Amino acid sequence: MPSAQEQAQWLRMLWGGFWSSRIIITANNLQIFDHLTEPKDAPALAELIKSDPRATEVLLHALVALQLLKKHQGRFRNASLSTRFLVSGTPHYQGDILKHADNLWNSWSQLDNVVKTGKPASKTTFDHHAFIMGMHNIAHLVAPEVVRSIGMQGVAKAMDLGGGPGTYAMEMRRQGAASVTHFDLPDTTNVAKRLTKQAGIDGILFKSGDVLQDKLGAGYDLVLLSQLIHAFSAEQTQMIFEKVCQALRPGGRVVVQDFALNPNLTSPTQGALFSVNMLVNTPGGRCYPAQEIRALLKQAGFVRASSRMAAGNSLTIAFRPHTRS
Repeated sequence: MPSAQEQAQWLRMLWGGFWSSRIIITANNLQIFDHLTEPKDAPALAELIKSDPRATEVLLHALVALQLLKKHQGRFRNASLSTRFLVSGTPHYQGDILKHADNLWNSWSQLDNVVKTGKPASKTTFDHHAFIMGMHNIAHLVAPEVVRSIGMQGVAKAMDLGGGPGTYAMEMRRQGAASVTHFDLPDTTNVAKRLTKQAGIDGILFKSGDVLQDKLGAGYDLVLLSQLIHAFSAEQTQMIFEKVCQALRPGGRVVVQDFALNPNLTSPTQGALFSVNMLVNTPGGRCYPAQEIRALLKQAGFVRASSRMAAGNSLTIAFRPHTRS
């Protein structure tokens, strides 16, 4: 059994996690990593980012301790991880999701009241562009593997429902889907259109609307719901599944990708913690275990539901029956 000292140290690591988070978020907000592609001392960096030299040096030393920077002869520069993920314009850039984390910082700070009232945090400001681009930061790293796992053979007409930045719509086209419809709210669709144009991907149609209120169309071979249902209650999720079933051709597939969560709702850790994120930010959202997703799909009229893992997330696949009972 761990000693009291070891257990207390573990506890301190848990409650002190916000120190590291805030340091990284602040460094990203100040574009420190963009400026440290070449070595600079603290006063030179402070002049560039219009900050206090002493405070800047303290922050830089902490970033070295977190292995995000290196220090040599009084000058600082990016470590390899920061060079790869935290410099603007690089292929695997993750800075947008860190900007979104700054949004979440404010809402998560209201968790005490959220638990007491059962209502999501009040939002004073929200950077929608950072949120959607953050989704792209994450999705572009895993979309090729996920879409390969789904398979695009024979897919003439697909939909990326709640498609966010359009990362999966673009990847479905790259891997052979003849036509893909991206469906999301108007502000989000505008971001996806820009990213699609930048990528030079054609064959993507854009449909703006509310997934709970608006029609989806019909005759789809495949509808993908990636990281969507955790924003909705179980009742709303079943309603969405029913609309998807009607939009598919007979024999067409639905694929639901979301955070993995075991039936006991306590693991993996990421899924359990993300449920708290949905508690804080939505009226009824949470993460769902694959068993519950399959049950909701069955209630919505789907058959042959099965689940598997792909790129660390849960994929649940089901089919619209050829004849509706």
